[in-house]
Amino acid sequence: MRPADAHVRRAVHPGVGAVYRVEVAKIAAQSLPRLGALVCLLGPFAFAIIMKTQSAAPGDVLFGRWVHSSGFAIPFVVLGFAGTAGFPLLTSLVAGDIFAGEDRLATWKTVLTRSCSRQEVFIGKTLAAFTYSVAMVALLAVSSLLAGVLVVGTQPLVSLSGGLLSPGRAVVLSLEGWAIALIPVLAFTCVGILFSVVSRNSMAGVLGPPVLGMIMLLLSLLGSGVIVRTLLLTTPFEAWHGLMVSPPRFRPLLLGAVVAASYAYLSLDVARGNFMRRDFSGDLAVRPSWGKLGRGILVVAAAVGVLALASALDRTWIPSDRLQRSIAPTFKNLVAVEQTMLGRPDKARSLNVFAFCRRESVIRGPSKGSGDDWVCSLNVTGPRLGQISVSYGITVKPNGCYTAEGPASVVGPLHIRDAHRRTVINPLYVFDGCIVST
Repeated sequence: MRPADAHVRRAVHPGVGAVYRVEVAKIAAQSLPRLGALVCLLGPFAFAIIMKTQSAAPGDVLFGRWVHSSGFAIPFVVLGFAGTAGFPLLTSLVAGDIFAGEDRLATWKTVLTRSCSRQEVFIGKTLAAFTYSVAMVALLAVSSLLAGVLVVGTQPLVSLSGGLLSPGRAVVLSLEGWAIALIPVLAFTCVGILFSVVSRNSMAGVLGPPVLGMIMLLLSLLGSGVIVRTLLLTTPFEAWHGLMVSPPRFRPLLLGAVVAASYAYLSLDVARGNFMRRDFSGDLAVRPSWGKLGRGILVVAAAVGVLALASALDRTWIPSDRLQRSIAPTFKNLVAVEQTMLGRPDKARSLNVFAFCRRESVIRGPSKGSGDDWVCSLNVTGPRLGQISVSYGITVKPNGCYTAEGPASVVGPLHIRDAHRRTVINPLYVFDGCIVST
């Protein structure tokens, strides 16, 4: 083929790259994606400033109690909030409309006469949706990290195992956590593309993924079962917890990646098949089919009912012995952190901690599962300490993370004075930890 013929061929047949560039330009010109980017950029700064100006802290989320003491807590708190409902909505702003928008504007005939095949159009639009999702996660990650450092500071952060994280280590773990969250984010992007292609309606495409994510989140709160929680696409958003314990646990990350890849493949396969078979020759106006809508709602309701029943019957992965193995070393590490704050680092050495945990609601049989009725008795022995017994009230969540609250008469008040006479948080008063599957 002569160079001139090749140039003419490229001009007539632009390919995936041309579709991708056009779609990215369209996304950049739309107000809704711009609004999403603005929220990702300014939202963490607004959150950090609000936390800085008030004494209350979001103690019901991981690292929420440390938002006043360490700026590195901010990105982890934002990551926890975004994983519940923010990410599915953020990805659907583009993925849910990128195909349905052509139906809304009745521009499919124009698009498909631009010398691009359907395959190229589908790939180009999908890559553009991926680009937006990756860009928003990266923007939110960097913004939340900068907001914490600039507004709160670079003080060390206490990990979920009770160890003290240096600023450099906290930065690395924060970026790794956001990178892990990107895996289910891309899967939800594929789900949004599926809603956009099949529904041919922008509202359904944009609202479908966050509604699905909320249903999965509610199902995950019904119980701490192994099978159902593993199959939910919202569970991989919690895989970063495994990085915050010692030693790190990578099994949740691997399982989450497999689950997310399965959702992504099935969603794109169904969406591509529907798009390739669709007839664009007739009237492009979308007329709602109430019969199909009703059947779809019934199918979804039946699936949710089955999963809810399975969640209640599924075996739990939170027995008492695993909680004991988690809380004992965490408490020991926190004692070392507290004594270091008080200027007595040597006093925390050679401590032995033995834990016995049970549920008060369980009269017979083993204690297991999530709930707020756990009690852990910690027996602490040491050469300069003698023997002390401390009872903590424990709230265990279905995802395996727990909050332990001790008696102030033994562990001290919420705020204490450190060796430099500064008021700091007592790490033993209330602390968080996670039981991560191995």
